[in-house]
Amino acid sequence: MGWIIGILLIFIFQAATILVVEHRRPSHAVAWLFILFVVPVVGFALYYFLARDYRRRRRIRRAGSLEDRISARQLEQVRIVKKPSELANPQFAEQDRLFRLLQHSGAAPITGCNRCKVLTNAAATYEAMLEAIRQAKRTVHISSYIIRDDITGKVFRETLIASARRGVKVRLMYDGIGSYKLTEKYLEPLRAAGVSVACFFPLRPSFMNKRINYRNHRKILVVDGIKGFVGGINIGDEYLGGNPRLGFWRDTHLMLEGDAVFSLQEIFLKDWELASGGEPISAEAELPLLFPEHDCTGDEPVQIVSGGPDRGTEAIHDTLFAAICSAKRRIWITTPYFIPSPSLRTALRTAAMSGLDVRIMIPLVPDTKLVHASTLSYIEEMLRAGVRVWQYETGFVHAKVVIVDELLAILGTANMDLRSFFNNFETNAILFHPTLIARLETDFVKDLADGVEMQLETFRRRPFKRRIGEAVARMLAPLL
Repeated sequence: MGWIIGILLIFIFQAATILVVEHRRPSHAVAWLFILFVVPVVGFALYYFLARDYRRRRRIRRAGSLEDRISARQLEQVRIVKKPSELANPQFAEQDRLFRLLQHSGAAPITGCNRCKVLTNAAATYEAMLEAIRQAKRTVHISSYIIRDDITGKVFRETLIASARRGVKVRLMYDGIGSYKLTEKYLEPLRAAGVSVACFFPLRPSFMNKRINYRNHRKILVVDGIKGFVGGINIGDEYLGGNPRLGFWRDTHLMLEGDAVFSLQEIFLKDWELASGGEPISAEAELPLLFPEHDCTGDEPVQIVSGGPDRGTEAIHDTLFAAICSAKRRIWITTPYFIPSPSLRTALRTAAMSGLDVRIMIPLVPDTKLVHASTLSYIEEMLRAGVRVWQYETGFVHAKVVIVDELLAILGTANMDLRSFFNNFETNAILFHPTLIARLETDFVKDLADGVEMQLETFRRRPFKRRIGEAVARMLAPLL
């Protein structure tokens, strides 16, 4: 009898610890209590290693580090948009409140001198990225959540090696979880050619240091400090349709030149300093090359939004929420994973109930069944409110795009899920120019034609077993 009481006391202690520590995050507390109930001892061990809030840890970035060494001279090169009338978008004439929020969200400034190109799918994106790397003269900085040791991965490796051998300074960064299959066999030729390689939070050390839950999900390429890429596409054959189960891979990426590239460069360098253990970058010798003087030939305003657990604000979530709340006519969303925060759920529901055209595109065939089950757990609620939901059936949709009226469009690396909002290191670009918004609108309309619209009555008749699976997945959603 005594051992039963002992076990019960241990269980109560574990549950109480979770409740006390997670009192500011009720959804996380529920998820971890569920895991603790299913696997009591293992669940608490997982909580100890995985769930600690990154911001409670000692700050890793040091005062006087790279962030403090980017000179005012370089910042003076950027044309910052200071009022809505400078956005060349008449939709912003009555959006002073949204504009002020974007200015003070913790994101980079809105820059006014850019030239952008929307890249649909991996073939066009890889072609543009590889060509930019081949033409590099000084520096190539590339960061990817996933890098595969396959045909595509080898093409990128050989292109990077060729640039390094021409005297270009090449830095390659990959995530320790996303690229856990990457071996020294792939990396050694890069190092031998002079490419600097860094792994962001490697698997084993991250587990012991309790950082394993915080992943660098960014996909960034910056060439010579003047051309940048950001979006949803990693490096691997699957993004060219090489996965037989998923088939065609639908994605979106952005190529840009101009002021906003400096923001991408700064994000990469801060991540690099963290991943490389503080590899020194000389402000006198190298930073002028990383933030060079550039001829501004474009007039497209762009704001780069960086999110991560090391920041004091949830800039990606907050800018998205503000944009959705500013909508007057439509909200169109493409996302592979739909696990919205409570505030975003409310914003989308109320927008649809007030007569706005709210549409969401999700995959029909998932890449991750548990996450997809969690996504489906929110669909009935959306359909009841009048949100129209499509499932992409031509392949797998991985694009992350939000279009609000003709006001703005958001694309980048962040999914519409809690992990992207609060756990991952992510990067989005907010586009304001009507031409770019119209380009993304064209892609969305085509995706609708390649999908099937979900009907409330049909969806409500799904099997009880599926409902149970969705309920469990939804409970675990804060951890997915």
